Amino acid sequence: MWFEPPPSVPDWSAAVRHLRGTGPRMAALIDRVGPCTLAPRGDPFIALCQSIFSQQISVAAAASLFGKFRRLFPKGTPTPAGVVRVFDTTPAEQLKAVGLSRQKHAYVRDLAEHFVAKKIPVRRLPAMTDEEVVEALTAVNGVGRWTAEMFMIFVLNRPDVFPVDDLGLQEGMREVLELSARPKPAEARRLGEPWGPWRSVATWYLWRRDVKPPPAAASLPTTVSAAAAKVRTAAVRPSARAKRR
Repeated sequence: MWFEPPPSVPDWSAAVRHLRGTGPRMAALIDRVGPCTLAPRGDPFIALCQSIFSQQISVAAAASLFGKFRRLFPKGTPTPAGVVRVFDTTPAEQLKAVGLSRQKHAYVRDLAEHFVAKKIPVRRLPAMTDEEVVEALTAVNGVGRWTAEMFMIFVLNRPDVFPVDDLGLQEGMREVLELSARPKPAEARRLGEPWGPWRSVATWYLWRRDVKPPPAAASLPTTVSAAAAKVRTAAVRPSARAKRR
């Protein structure tokens, strides 16, 4: 998942203090990565469009294709109604050229139609429980639990989401905790219990375990490294992560 840099970053100092106290391995990881820059990112509709574009391809490729997709809309801003209109008037080959296969085309259209019909309770999402958010979002074709969890972490910025099915998280736990193999979801959930109620922040650090912080911490990194991106991209294989028809 990728997003544009946010205008500001929340204060995660309480989370960092707690995570440091859970053990020397997590403390060392925090020292290596630097300050947490996890922050609310952008429009919910656009964020979910990005998640669909990200399925089965690398972070860099998805970002490039989504940039082309945005150019189909006034001011580069896809809106639910705008997507329906563009899909009704744009040749299929042109849409395919911006990264929309027949399947992704169907997913993005279903997403747009859900928003147009107000079936996604956007204004109520912040007040809903995690499971209520998952239920609301996975009603859209192509949006599975993993995507809903990414939405809660990166858009709603919830502090205690723990996407135990994510391969990037599992690999990060294997490396940082020096495990012999990637933990299965149940084991990952057990091992991550001490990190609550800040498991979103712990996940962010584990994803960024091989990213070196900038010298002056002046800029906000927006992507994971190539190795981490490859692992995280694998986590969105349709057969395992995305809800199908």
